[in-house]
Formats: sequence, C-alpha cells, structure tokens
Amino acid sequence: MNRSKFSIAAYVLAVFLSGIVVGGFGQRLYMARSVGATGRMPRNPEEFRKAYVDDMRSRLRLDEPQLARLHTILDETRESYKAFKEQHKPEMKAIHDTQVAKINAILNDSQRAEYGRFRAEREKLMQERKN
Repeated sequence: MNRSKFSIAAYVLAVFLSGIVVGGFGQRLYMARSVGATGRMPRNPEEFRKAYVDDMRSRLRLDEPQLARLHTILDETRESYKAFKEQHKPEMKAIHDTQVAKINAILNDSQRAEYGRFRAEREKLMQERKN
C-alpha cells in the first residue's frame, strides 16, 4: 500500500512539473518578438540613397572615383525611372479612373457622396506627403 501512495505522489508531481515546463515554454513562445529587419528602412529617397551609398562604401571599400561613378549611376537611374513614370502616367490614370467608375457603379447615392469625400481626403493626404 505504501508503494501505491508513493506512485500516486510521483505521478502527481510529474504532472505538476510537466505543467510548469509546458506553461513556461508556452509563455516564452507567446512573448517572443517577431523576426524583423535589423535596421529601420529610410522613409524618403534621400535617406535611402545615403544609407545605400554608405553601405556600398563600407562593405565594398569603394574609393573616391568609384563613389563619384556610383553617384552618377544613381542619378542616371533616377532620371530613367522618372522618365518611365511620366511616360506611363496617362495609362495609370486611365486604369485608376476605370477602378473609380466601377466602384461608383456598385454604390448607392449616399455611398457615392461619401466615397467622393473619402477620395478627396486621400488625395489631400497624398499631396501633403509629396510636399
């Protein structure tokens, strides 16, 4: 009879200890931070360019003539992107206008009015971000 009391106590203790282990592991998983990038991405193009050039300079050990050529390449690329964007702006506007027309088609009159205000607010916000 003594042995069965000892076995019961051992089982209860094992269950209690396993609960502590599982609970601790679960808490650790719950509190773990999600994996993210090691650094903050710059928000504007000039900050991004500066960080990019600094990384290239330090990792590749670029000398001054190479840095000057890198800046020239980046300037040329910026101009190419700008020209491409301007060339395709009318097509992008047409696609957007089609989207707006399709959305307006599924809305009733009061929703259309609210959608118009919504679009105006978003347009204003986008203009503020550009400036």
